[in-house]
Amino acid sequence: MAKVTSKLQLTLPKAIADRYKIRPGDDLDWLPAGEAIRVVKRDAAKAVAPEALEGRLRLFDQATARQRKREAATSVKRRPAGSQGRGWTREELYQRGLSR
Repeated sequence: MAKVTSKLQLTLPKAIADRYKIRPGDDLDWLPAGEAIRVVKRDAAKAVAPEALEGRLRLFDQATARQRKREAATSVKRRPAGSQGRGWTREELYQRGLSR
């Protein structure tokens, strides 16, 4: 019998792992099944194919390059702390609404 830890983890009994050929690193899906929970080993065929993964990584690299280019083009400079451009200072916020 498996017991859930405080981190919501549990240990799969070795007999079950051996019977269903579950190995470290395998993905398991947890599916609701009425009053029970069904644990299903994720089929290796459903995993991302290496070609698809390479394509996704290439798209990610392209998007990252575009973002860096946008950031370099805008070069937004932060204003120093204080009232420049706002018309008020932080200290004034503490004085609002107080009777003088």
